[in-house]
Parts: sequence; C-alpha cells; structure tokens
Amino acid sequence: MADDPRPQSLMLTFLGDYLYETDLCVFSGSVIDVLDRLGVSEHATRSTLTRMVNRGLLHRQKQGRRMYFGLTPRAAAILRDGYERIWRTGAVNDDWDGTWTLLGFSLPEAWQRQRHDLRSKLAWAGFGPLQGGLWIAPGHVAVDDIVASLGLAAHVRVFRATVDELTDIAQLVADAYDLVTISAGYRAFLDRWTDSPPYQDDPLAAHLSIVTEWLRVIRKDPRLPVRHLPEYWPAIAAQKTFHEIESRLEKPAAELAAGLLDTMAFPR
Repeated sequence: MADDPRPQSLMLTFLGDYLYETDLCVFSGSVIDVLDRLGVSEHATRSTLTRMVNRGLLHRQKQGRRMYFGLTPRAAAILRDGYERIWRTGAVNDDWDGTWTLLGFSLPEAWQRQRHDLRSKLAWAGFGPLQGGLWIAPGHVAVDDIVASLGLAAHVRVFRATVDELTDIAQLVADAYDLVTISAGYRAFLDRWTDSPPYQDDPLAAHLSIVTEWLRVIRKDPRLPVRHLPEYWPAIAAQKTFHEIESRLEKPAAELAAGLLDTMAFPR
C-alpha cells in the first residue's frame, strides 16, 4: 500500500476480531502490545484510544489500576458494515441484476457546502457522476439516510432503472467512475501481499494488517458489474489472494492473541 493504515483502522480490526458480539473489554496494555507489533507507538495507541472514546466508539471501565476498553453500539455498527462488505458482498460483482439506482439533484447556486457534502456522501455510497446533477450506482442503493442527514429531501429525486440497448454500459461505467484509481488500489494490494508479504514471522500482525488494508481497498470500490469492466480486472485476483492468505493466518493469529489479551466482562 502507498501508506500504512491509521492506528484507528488497525484498532477497529483488532477489536472486531476479538471483542465484536461479546460483552468483553480489553486491557489497554494488551492493545498497546498488539499494535506495537504493527509499528504503532504506545503514545499513538493511547491517543487513539482516547479519541475513540471521545467519538463514541469505545467505552472504558476501570478495574483497580487498569483501564479496560469495549465497543459501543456505534463501533459495533461500523464493524458489522465492514463484516458484510468483506465476507458477504465481496469485491467482485458477478451477479449484477442489470438495475441501477439513479439520483438527480438540483440545489441553489449558493448551496456550495450542501452540494459538496452530498457529492462526498454519494461517492462513499458507491455512486458516480454521470452528467450534471445525475449520479448512478449499480443495483439498489438506499439513500434515505444520506438525504435525510443533509436535509435535502425536497431537492433530490431517486429512481430505479435499466439501461436501454442503445447505451454502452462499459462506456457509461468508465465515464462515471475513476477506474484507473480503483484498479490501482487492487494492484497495490497484490504487489504488497504476493511478492514479499509483510510480517511473515508474526501471523497476528499480518492478519490485522491484511484485513485492515483489504477493507480500505474495497470501500473505495462501488462493486461495479465485472462483466462491464476492463479485461483482467484486478479485483478478481486480489480477492482470491486475500481469502487465501487470511485463511492461513486466522488460526495462528487467534492463538497468539489468546496468549496476549487480558479481558474482562463489561459490568451491566
């Protein structure tokens, strides 16, 4: 990857692996020890824990002189979304039903901030700009929360549609999405994890790293229909590589973690 994952992303992966859907909290020293294996300093880990508490992602519980941290419902929702993206929907859209979600908007010229916020949220949700105020996304994409959060319901129209035979879908996809950048993310992932994978002597660090990096790559991919993408689309090889390496690392990583983690049940 061009740059290393942020400590918060690594921490969410770690907490998701070992605390998600449990009532457990983990000792801060355990978190420091684990992230140290990934080159994250103690200061950076402590600062990240504090920021995540302030952002409502973690709760803390003191036990004697030790501080323990657990997931909040907000963090659990983020982890649930990531789980769905990695293990259920995946990166390769080979079962597209031919439908698109179309979103059109018309905002007053002075609403520059609202326009910027809407475009940013649409891009994150998998939409690409087709022309003017018309954006598209493959399949059925719910936009209710996006529109409601920005207070733009009166200025947005949403449709479900299919493309007429006169339209070249491959060209439509190329016009609406930055395929070069999306492809580059997958190629960088393959370069990093196939030639000389990092953390070869540390399955816990390697597992946390590859899952965090893979999620970062696929979150930038709107799951475009693979049959309308360029030949040898790298997401196919990258997804295969991810699953092969992750499956090898999962058990030894969990065994290492079991010997490192100091946990306690969160009191109700």
